[in-house]
Amino acid sequence: MSARTAVVGVGTRLSWDGDWFTVMGVEAERLRLRGARGQMVTVHTASLLADPSVAIVGAESDPAPALGPVLENLTEAQEAQLTDRLAHIHEVLTGYRSGDAEDAALGEPRPEYDPARPLMQRYETKAAEMGVGLRSVKRWVSAFRELGPAGLLDQRAAKTADPLAGVDERWLEMCRTVLAEHTDAARPTQTLVLQRISQRLAAEHGEGVVPEPSQRRARTVLGELTRGSNAFTGSTKGKRSIAARPEGAYGRLRATRPGEYLLLDTTTLDVFAMEPITLKWVRCELTIAMDLYSRSITGLRLSPMSTKSVDAALVLFESLRPDTRLTTSGGLLPYAGLPDQVIVAGEERQTGLAGVAAETIVVDHGKIYLSNHLLSVCSRLGISVQPARPLTPTDKAAVERFFRTVREQLLEALPGYTGPDVHSRGKDPAGCAYFFIDELESIIREWVGSIYHHRPHAGLADAQVPGLELSPAEMFAHGMTRTGRLRVPASPDLVFDFLPVAWRTIQHYGIELNGLRYNGPALTRYRNRTSNFAGAHAGKWPVRYDTDDISKVYFQDPADQSWHALEWEHATAVAAPFSAEALAYARQLALTEDRHVDDRRALSGLLDRWDAGLTRHPAERRMAVRASEQRQARLTGTTPTAEVAAPAVLHAVEKPPEPDDAAWAASDDDTEDELDVGDEEFYAEAFEVIS
Repeated sequence: MSARTAVVGVGTRLSWDGDWFTVMGVEAERLRLRGARGQMVTVHTASLLADPSVAIVGAESDPAPALGPVLENLTEAQEAQLTDRLAHIHEVLTGYRSGDAEDAALGEPRPEYDPARPLMQRYETKAAEMGVGLRSVKRWVSAFRELGPAGLLDQRAAKTADPLAGVDERWLEMCRTVLAEHTDAARPTQTLVLQRISQRLAAEHGEGVVPEPSQRRARTVLGELTRGSNAFTGSTKGKRSIAARPEGAYGRLRATRPGEYLLLDTTTLDVFAMEPITLKWVRCELTIAMDLYSRSITGLRLSPMSTKSVDAALVLFESLRPDTRLTTSGGLLPYAGLPDQVIVAGEERQTGLAGVAAETIVVDHGKIYLSNHLLSVCSRLGISVQPARPLTPTDKAAVERFFRTVREQLLEALPGYTGPDVHSRGKDPAGCAYFFIDELESIIREWVGSIYHHRPHAGLADAQVPGLELSPAEMFAHGMTRTGRLRVPASPDLVFDFLPVAWRTIQHYGIELNGLRYNGPALTRYRNRTSNFAGAHAGKWPVRYDTDDISKVYFQDPADQSWHALEWEHATAVAAPFSAEALAYARQLALTEDRHVDDRRALSGLLDRWDAGLTRHPAERRMAVRASEQRQARLTGTTPTAEVAAPAVLHAVEKPPEPDDAAWAASDDDTEDELDVGDEEFYAEAFEVIS
């Protein structure tokens, strides 16, 4: 019997569940056991032996290293040596190098290895043939009988090398301490780290007390301790992110149906865009909501500068009820995507964003996510808000991976791309900024709806069909079909809960907000009346407004809780929505041209000049940028320079040279210089403009 096996039969003693038992009988699938106190127990043999608490007396052995990795890690030379040695041992024991008489080679068995000869004589003959000692042959035979071919391995091939072996533990501990101190600092050199380790050890233990490895050995140990940490290579941002990873095995948030978990996060895009009204180039922040089950993007919003809680709330609303274009002016995509095939019959495949009925939302600890505004809206909808742990990107790994996909597969192909860090940035990304913010959001939406949602995603799988590649759209359809239900807001008026509140009195002319007056039939019964609201805004009425479109505000009639849109009194003079920022900019510009500010005339002139920001053709963009530089100069009192012109959507073309006065006096005919205009694209849009 091998030392690694044991025999279970009548009389065998074993320990089970903290008690001692003796086997009294063996049946087909059962064992009859007698306990130390005389009790008789009948158990299923397989179940008993599979119990980890069972230990058979006499079968105890120390854990041995697995043989598979040793045999699979051999070089070609080592494997050839093992094959040859195995053939020799087979010949010693059986007379045949194959170990089988049915597979005998020509001339086998040789007379000196005839199985009829004494085994010791065969040992001596083989030792002389191989040029080794008799003890070596005996040792090989013994190892072969115990472990098979693995016993014939050269033990030097099975040795493992610890890269940290031989280094004083105090030196290693100090090395880890110094490296940890540089997690949030700038990247140090290996030389600096080694110097600090030596200085710390000398100060703590005394000069020369702790033995230090050689410089070459110390750098090898540093490389081993910092492997995968970005301590000396890669970005320092990545170094901090890696340091924030949880220790031990990663847990995983598992969703079983669409809408069970909704991940919200915001990132700054690595691309410049232009604000359509002010013509200022800005960095944008992308806020998205992702359904964890299907990895579908259920809502997104692109905002300039710092994202507000209203932006996060509107993204959440788009996730719950994507068809919001008719009730808001935020430019949210209508709900016309894959869910129409599940809920409403539809023939045409659209590129909308999927909608889900969220139950739990995983968010950052940022103020825009934990604001009272967003928390209150979620509470009203019965949605649980679960904040992710601070500085732990693995809690929302799916969202972080999506942001990387957007950067690598979409943004880096766009003009104005800045790169992920300063080392990857081009010479003048702002000067290359070509897209307005709304254009960039439309591009991202189209890419998400038509490409991202319909290509295989490595993070999606069906446990019942391993290896099946699924796209977010297919996974969403799979989950919706299996779930068979969808929870949606009960009323389309729910959108107004996501808008900020302003408290105002209702006068005979209506409501005044940000210097603009709004009016509508819904205010008739409440003019010059004190509201029944108490608290900090006692006597005033709550009004909802959209910061991206202040051409109207929204009022809820307390009599029947119905919502009504109140338009700005001069809205008919402005043919498009406008933001609060556009109004402030128009006022500032008007002050430089007139003594008094007329909001209607200032906004109308601004929007007429830029066609409400719709300067979409290259020629119109160039003219808009030139005029923007002139206005910027009037506002700042400076002369336009290269820095002022940085927000250009395209590289501005040079102005054609002024014609000579003498040439004008001599003739009306065009000169060759006048016909050779420097702007090669001057007529590029001529026919498109006429049409």
